[in-house]
Amino acid sequence: MGFIAEGTTLNWPDSKQHIKYIKEHGILQFLNILKNMKDRSKDNLQWGDEIEYIVLNMNKEEKKARVALRAYDVLLELMVEERVNPENCKMLWRPEYGRYMIEGTPGKPYAGVSDILLVEKNMRARREAVAKMLNEDETLVTLGNFPQLGVTPTCSIPPHPFPPTGGVAMSRFLPDSIINPHFRFSTLTANIRERRGSKVQINIPLFKDKNTDPFIGHPSFKKHEVSPKQTKNEVHKVEQDEDHPQFCVDPEPIPYNIYMDAMGFGMGMCCLQCTFQCCNLDEARHFYDQMAIIAPIMLALTAATPIFKGLLSDQDVRWNVISAAVDDRTEKERSTDDEKHDRKGGLVDSVAEETPFAKSRYESISTFISPYPSNLPEYNDLRLPIHRPSYDTLLSNGVDELLSRHVAHLFTRDPLVIYSDKIEIDDVSRSDHFENIQSTNWQTARFKPPPPGSPIGWRVELRPMEVQISDFENAAFVAFAVIFTRIISSFDLNLYIPISLVDKNMQTAHKRNAVLSEKFYFRKHITGDEANESKEVVELTINEIMNGKDDFTGIIPLMRIYMDSAHISKETRQLIDQYLDLISKRASGELCTAATWMRNFVTTHKAYKQDS
Repeated sequence: MGFIAEGTTLNWPDSKQHIKYIKEHGILQFLNILKNMKDRSKDNLQWGDEIEYIVLNMNKEEKKARVALRAYDVLLELMVEERVNPENCKMLWRPEYGRYMIEGTPGKPYAGVSDILLVEKNMRARREAVAKMLNEDETLVTLGNFPQLGVTPTCSIPPHPFPPTGGVAMSRFLPDSIINPHFRFSTLTANIRERRGSKVQINIPLFKDKNTDPFIGHPSFKKHEVSPKQTKNEVHKVEQDEDHPQFCVDPEPIPYNIYMDAMGFGMGMCCLQCTFQCCNLDEARHFYDQMAIIAPIMLALTAATPIFKGLLSDQDVRWNVISAAVDDRTEKERSTDDEKHDRKGGLVDSVAEETPFAKSRYESISTFISPYPSNLPEYNDLRLPIHRPSYDTLLSNGVDELLSRHVAHLFTRDPLVIYSDKIEIDDVSRSDHFENIQSTNWQTARFKPPPPGSPIGWRVELRPMEVQISDFENAAFVAFAVIFTRIISSFDLNLYIPISLVDKNMQTAHKRNAVLSEKFYFRKHITGDEANESKEVVELTINEIMNGKDDFTGIIPLMRIYMDSAHISKETRQLIDQYLDLISKRASGELCTAATWMRNFVTTHKAYKQDS
């Protein structure tokens, strides 16, 4: 869950006076890292996975499942081993947004391809370690979200009053008690709401079935009357309901829409992420671009989240829900009617022009950064807001144009959680201010500089994948990501397409059953001389992208070719082949996604009334 520290956090009014200082010194910290580490090279592949878990209370008599808010207490017990014996932990545990959530990682990074043998074993060990600390009526699951979250007061144990209470999220559906008690999480929630000027608004399409009420996805509170002089955006501002003064007024109902109003609906969901140490800075930048391009494909392949707030949605994944759940843009920044919003390419100064941002801070990437010749200027075809003071400082200190654009774009966002006792710090030995902004730009891929004074090298993180139900499936997608890094290097993989098409692929990946029903923009030639000579982009199904077709080799066949020539043990190869078989069959439709399985379970259940 990003950069977490101990200390006192500042509310939004108190934070604003420090924003300029945090940004200035965040850039200085990045420059110091770059100065000290830019020539670091010959690092070996090290990597790891991160899984977010949900603890459920299972009432067998009532046949009801609820999120167990006791998970935070379990987390504190799990973390004892790390404090006592930090060098020999087989697994590490970290807090996540929901009080019912736990984040687990391997205790130490894996190395090379051969350590793929250890992944599934470690995932099982993590699950067993948590299980030992759970009560008899509790269980640990890897689900994209809890489908009933926000439905009733009894969706959690202990239950909460209804309407919910709390001055942090001000939600009509979720109480503040579901938020992890670490101050970072409540501060993040409140500061996003206050910076934005209203509660977050999450609207996703409702699945239309035979008996679906078009307004079932909206609350049954009294409707807010809109005066003729009010614009639609003005209705969304923070206002008080006289009956429930702690709440903000809801927006106008939208037919066939699921409405949610709190950060917990997004950050209370779970995912699977992988981080890779690269050989050097340039390789990390190139990996970042290639992973961002494959990210929409991985999102669709891992689709596992079709139900929100107890309703079947008309999409299969979680990404846009989280994007809206942490969208701190003001009304002006969210505006889509400004002519600058549609400008193709180029840089826009976010400070001077009060520019609208096309994206939330949780989104797909907006600029490629590889220094390799394959990254042509024409691929960066999006209008890119930048923080001009940061950009100028980076360029004047010798940072190249592409990397300066990237970092200055990150710094258009304000720091959301500032610790009062960690403002004036050493910019050489610490990177807190850089990480403050870096870690709250939640994008499909993340370029990660080495921490100061650490043996860790330049890294890149693949972030879009939905967590899978079983350890085997999660291990399969981790293994796929590892081998993907190897074919980038071995085959000089070139996946570049205009970044605007990557955004369109992200939109496509959200569609119901996108893995089988949709086509995605993809480069026709991705290896060899043809990849360098032809920039042709075609539309392919995920089956064609993964398994290939007559004139396209496919990602999985390339992986098998790589393994044929690599020094991989028979045992490792057999296991990786099993993992790739799973993904190949998922791509072809022989095996369905978790989202399709869940949707079919609901729609074929005898109690389902065809009402979504």
